[in-house]
Amino acid sequence: MSKYLPEGKLINTKENISALKSPDTIRDAFKQGMILEGRVMLCDNEHNLHVDLGCMAGIIPREEGALGISEGTTRDIALISKVNKPVCFVITDFGFDEYGEIFAILSRKKVQEMCMEDYISALETGDIIDAKICHMEPFGVFADIGAGINALLPIDSISVSRIPHPNVRFTPNQDIRAIVKSRDELGRIVLTHKELLGTWEENAKKFSVGETVPGIVRSTEKYGVFVELTPNLAGLAEVSESILPGQNTAVYIKSIIPERMKIKLIIVDCFDAAYPVQKLHYFINDSHISYWKYSPMSSEKVIESFF
Repeated sequence: MSKYLPEGKLINTKENISALKSPDTIRDAFKQGMILEGRVMLCDNEHNLHVDLGCMAGIIPREEGALGISEGTTRDIALISKVNKPVCFVITDFGFDEYGEIFAILSRKKVQEMCMEDYISALETGDIIDAKICHMEPFGVFADIGAGINALLPIDSISVSRIPHPNVRFTPNQDIRAIVKSRDELGRIVLTHKELLGTWEENAKKFSVGETVPGIVRSTEKYGVFVELTPNLAGLAEVSESILPGQNTAVYIKSIIPERMKIKLIIVDCFDAAYPVQKLHYFINDSHISYWKYSPMSSEKVIESFF
C-alpha cells in the first residue's frame, strides 16, 4: 500500500528541493511523474493557483486544484484557502506566457486521485495513520490524511477528557496520529484519537496520593468540579462557586480509586493563565488496533472501543 503524506511534509525535503533546482531538473521530475510540493503565491480571479517553483512559475488550473471542483462537490474556498501554503502536485505539461517565458502546468487533483486509489481506499477501521490539523470548528477538526484530503475528527473523539473546543488540545498545522474510525457512504474517513492517549490506569500511574499537581478546570457541576490532569484523565474536586471552566489549578490528590475510576482532588489554588498547548503523548505505536479498553479490570463500568 502506497503512503501519501499530509501536505507540507515534502516541501523542505532534499528530493523536493533538488527536483525544483533548475528547468532541467523540473523536466526530469515531469518525465518521472514525481509528486512535488510548492508554495501557493496567488489564487487569481479565475481561481487558478500560482505556485512558486523557484526557477520557474507553475500554475494549477482551477479544475486541477482539488477533487470535486469540476463536479461542484468541492467549493472554491478549498482553493482560495491554499494561498501562502504548500500544496502537492505533479507536472502535466509546459506552456509559455505572453512574454515567451516557460511555465509548468501542474495538477494537485491527480495526486489526490492517486492518493485515494493507492492509499485511502485501502484504509481499514483501526488503522493508525499520520494526519495534520488543518481547520478547527466547535464540533471537531478537519485533518489532512494525505495529499490535502481531509478527514473529520469529531470533538468527542479527541480525548476522554471533555473539552470546550478543539483549540485547547490542538494547534493549526500540528502533526498528530489518529485512528480510522469509520467511512461514510461517500467514502469519507472519520477519525478517532482518544484511544492513543492511554487507558485510565496508564494515565493514573503518573500520579500518587499526597502529591500536588497542575490541572485545568473542564467543567463545574452541582456535585463537584472536574479537573483534567491529562487529556485522558480527570479528577473530581469539591464544589466552589468562584471556579470557572478553563482556569488552571494546583490540586492535591486525596485518593485514587481504580474500581470506580475516581480520583478525588482538593483544589489548592485556581487562577487564569495562558499556557501553551501541551505536547501529546501517545501510548500506542502500532499501525493498527482492533480493540481498546479504557476502564480498569476492577471497574464495574466498562469503556471500550471496537474497530
